[in-house]
Amino acid sequence: MSVGALFGLWLLAGPGAPDRAVADLQGDVQRGAYVARLAGCIPCHTNPDDDRGPLAGGPPIETAFGTFYGPNITPHEADGVGAWSVEDFARALTAGESPTGVHYYPAFPYTFYTRLSNQDIVDLWAAVNSVPAVAGAAPAHDLAFPYDQRWTLGAWKRAAFRPRDPAQAKDMSRGAYLAEAAAHCGACHTPRDALGRRDEARRYEGAREAGGGKVPAITAEALREAGWSADDLIYALQSGITPDGDVFGGSMADVVNGGTQFWSRDDLSALADYLLN
Repeated sequence: MSVGALFGLWLLAGPGAPDRAVADLQGDVQRGAYVARLAGCIPCHTNPDDDRGPLAGGPPIETAFGTFYGPNITPHEADGVGAWSVEDFARALTAGESPTGVHYYPAFPYTFYTRLSNQDIVDLWAAVNSVPAVAGAAPAHDLAFPYDQRWTLGAWKRAAFRPRDPAQAKDMSRGAYLAEAAAHCGACHTPRDALGRRDEARRYEGAREAGGGKVPAITAEALREAGWSADDLIYALQSGITPDGDVFGGSMADVVNGGTQFWSRDDLSALADYLLN
């Protein structure tokens, strides 16, 4: 095999990720349910417009690249994750790979979840396995060319994704861990280029939605200029109501309804402090 062919195989294989030592950890269902709220799993994997139950497949997610659908992650053997191991689950979250080695699109925010701690992953796995198994797969993604060419994702990951070692999570403050790992704030609030790579030099400076709307900047400077205090942020993330009496709409309303309204006061405070400082 030529050097060029070997390079091509290396490129398309993607970067891989450190193995996670999760097999011997004990998961806690209740804590895992809370991690699901921290990580925004409910809005993306549960469609409120059908009655199939939690985590059975999410509503359409409109992006500039096409429409994504959160898959069924109930413990159904064929249509969900019932045939997976906890190691498979950890690899999906932290490396963006299926048990068979298929690369996931970064609409699934593994580029953030790669920072999750092993214990959070195991607890989340326990919670996922506690919901009823539901048959039925989510619709296939409806993407424009060339984004529908899944085989290119390994090369994209080589250029845009750096897997993290779980030990690095221990060095993050709680606020940083929430913003940069679990809650993946930068997925929506950081602009991207034509290939979907986040512009980290402009982190949290805001972005454009698929329909042309504006996702606001949440840098410390932008929040202070808009008059936000830590208490304002905490209240808004609990209630969906902004300091001027307006309400969150669109995807941010989903974030509150399916996630942050259930967060502890300590976690809300940690996130607010991180964003404002």
